[in-house]
Formats: sequence, structure tokens, C-alpha cells
Amino acid sequence: MAGLKLIALDAEDLAVLSVHMQDAVVSIGEMTYLPKERRFVMLANRFDWEKAIQAEAMADPEAPIGAAARAAPCVRRRSGLRVERVLAARLRGIDLKNKQAVLNLLAMKFEESAAPSGTVSFLFSGGGEVQLDVECMEAGLEDLGPAWDAAGTPCHDVE
Repeated sequence: MAGLKLIALDAEDLAVLSVHMQDAVVSIGEMTYLPKERRFVMLANRFDWEKAIQAEAMADPEAPIGAAARAAPCVRRRSGLRVERVLAARLRGIDLKNKQAVLNLLAMKFEESAAPSGTVSFLFSGGGEVQLDVECMEAGLEDLGPAWDAAGTPCHDVE
């Protein structure tokens, strides 16, 4: 299976990237803002939700929702994400000195301010957040290598 290679030029496009990046694990040392290049880059191990959903679709319709995805051999993929035309970056609840710390990405979103500029936000479990002020929405996601078996499937059960 070929890896993903996607771009985002508006909020709807970024929502697609966000779905693919949900539950990606990111080491703090593998994300950086490059102000001279006006770019933010991040390497992540993303959970391949597309493969998990395909397993779900082929499962027994009587099985509990999510059971097939948890039983199937799900995978993670090494992926690179970049955001271009970044004017400023802010952090909340993230200690840049702890380079080995691992964050779990929940979602990414774009909020337009004065069109076409706005803020790209990366929301992490535990309340951590990266906010990027951008001239306009321009981001890309690309898988960088082969997939490997995931240790488990992320669970989002609601009580």
C-alpha cells in the first residue's frame, strides 16, 4: 500500500489531514519552528486509521463498534508534516527542554482571522497545544517509509 501524500490549502483540507494524524505520537524533539524559512515541521508516528476502518468494514456487522479494528493487525507509519508561511509560533503546556517527551496528537484545526491569514492549532492530549500564525493555509503530510505493526489501537470510548 502506497503511503499518503496530501496537501491542505484551507480549513476543510486541514480537517482531512487531522483525521489521518489523529492519535499520532510525536516526540517534542521532532518538531520545530524554522522562523527564517517561515516553516513548522514535525515527524510523527501516525496510526493508520484508514487501514483500521477498512478492517472494520469487512467485519461481522453484529460485532461491537471498534472490535474489528482492535482485532485487526493495525499499523503505524512514519510521517512528516509541514506548515508553510508561518509568521509566529506559540506553545501551551509543552516543555521544549524535555525533548524525549512524547505527545499524542488529538486534532489539528485552522481558524481564519483576516482572510487568508489565520491560526493553525495542534491539540495534544493533556492540554498541550502548538499555535501557528500563518499568512495563509499551506500544509503537507507525507508518509516517509514502510508501515509497522502497531502495539495497540487507540481507544476513544465515551462513558
